[in-house]
Amino acid sequence: MGYLDIYTSPLTEKTASHLLRRATFGPTQQEITSLTGMTATQAVDLLISNASYRATPPPPVELEAGRSDSGQPFLTKPFTSARVAAYNSYIQFWWIGLMTEQTGRPSVLDKLTAFWQNHFVVAFSAVEDYRLIDRYLRLLRLNALGNFREMTIGVTKDPAMLMYQNGNENEKEHPNENYGRELQELFTVGQKDFAGNHNYTEQDVKEAARVLTGWQVVNSFKEGSTTFGSTFNPDRHDTSEKNFSSFYNNKTITGRAGQAAGDEELVDLVNMLLGHQETPKFICRKLYRWYVNPNVTQEIEDQVIIPLANFFASPENNFAIAPVLKKLLTSEIFYDVRNIGAIVKSPAEFMIGAVRMFDLPVPDLTTEYGPFRIMMNYLNNSMTVLQLNFLNQPSVFGSLPYYQTGYSKNWINGTTLGLRGARTDAFTDPWLEIKPGYLLGVDLLKRLRSIQPNFSDVANTPGITCEQVLKELTRNLFSTELSQTQQDFLIDNIMMMNNSARGTWVREWNAYRTAPTEYPRQTAVLVRCKALMKHMLRMAEYQLF
Repeated sequence: MGYLDIYTSPLTEKTASHLLRRATFGPTQQEITSLTGMTATQAVDLLISNASYRATPPPPVELEAGRSDSGQPFLTKPFTSARVAAYNSYIQFWWIGLMTEQTGRPSVLDKLTAFWQNHFVVAFSAVEDYRLIDRYLRLLRLNALGNFREMTIGVTKDPAMLMYQNGNENEKEHPNENYGRELQELFTVGQKDFAGNHNYTEQDVKEAARVLTGWQVVNSFKEGSTTFGSTFNPDRHDTSEKNFSSFYNNKTITGRAGQAAGDEELVDLVNMLLGHQETPKFICRKLYRWYVNPNVTQEIEDQVIIPLANFFASPENNFAIAPVLKKLLTSEIFYDVRNIGAIVKSPAEFMIGAVRMFDLPVPDLTTEYGPFRIMMNYLNNSMTVLQLNFLNQPSVFGSLPYYQTGYSKNWINGTTLGLRGARTDAFTDPWLEIKPGYLLGVDLLKRLRSIQPNFSDVANTPGITCEQVLKELTRNLFSTELSQTQQDFLIDNIMMMNNSARGTWVREWNAYRTAPTEYPRQTAVLVRCKALMKHMLRMAEYQLF
């Protein structure tokens, strides 16, 4: 197998589902259908091109009801510390809404932005100023598919990053090493190579910190301010030469003075870091773990990571991100059976994926801001208790399962195990009212009625069978097909509760068809369907995707 050769077989429903599960936070049934039959190249090109429609969405709005500005954008108003907590939450909700909504144009953008946000971590708990968080997130969205060099330069002097990593305090008399360290350890070269050898020295950290002296944030958390950003103060900058180790070929970055010194030395620093042989491998390894498989063996390092990194850094590609992502998502290795069902769902794929899989509508941000807030608050709180907090990770390393030994397996632990089950049960037994007439959950009877021919003509049209019910409720739910033994268990032991013949279901279903509004005759049907769906969702929540 040519690991990075293009996968040429037309996408089936199964492989289209696989692509959408990995490239987005979860597919809708319609999206799976729309990609089925395409080649991998056609499908990935579509997912990448659709990003242009979502790169600059409408801004977040005030979500509290009863205010004069309810439903209106708030980012252009003078800064107010009284609304910091609310507005930071609303930016979170806004982004989760973008991940969740069904536009008919599936895109790689938000899943890839989440990758970069977990890579170039900034947390609003440390930054606080909601305007800085919004600018930072938009910088990631706009550059997610662009050029890694330009994104690294932009992030380095981004005001939110300067606040988070204490770059705002970095001056020639008192250099702060925080960002100089993380820029190397976490953002570019990586602390160690694949064999475990160090990639830079402590002196390299100190020299990088000196390069980065002089950057400051303007008007952060300043009450009533209408402008903000970052600026370079040449009086705070170390103008002497910065000498790096043999890891960087003993590179010297010439010290400069004047207003342009900050940008000029920053460009030199980033170019030096990207010239390190480990930088492209470090980034490609992280992309592979995010999209394909957390387990990087020596075989994968040699056959996938190194050639992909060589392409990433090649003169013709020059650190462009989109071609690397396309090469990965259209590769033979991506569709290899070993990599289908190889990652444990994060809380985002788990919660957002369920909403999208069941085609549950997202209220409009501006016209239904109250219901939107209820839905996004529930999704955000659910993901937070399951240990994923977008825009507020616990450390600069990001969410624990993205860097700890075991990677995605760490999403399921003694704390989250029962909580995940409670969330899947809630989709089967809806209780959260998003708005009048809309409970967040699966309308099981509606789904089954959709596959019952001539629903009202009970006498002349056979009722759907247990097998048909199982097929409908498991449609695209699992990344790998259920065995016949599993299917029989689900029908006989769960749906029929180990004490009823399968023919009983048809009689109960036809009784419901005869009098669909008569609650007692719905009871048996609903009880069986809920038992089946709960069990299947419990299976799906622990299953790899």
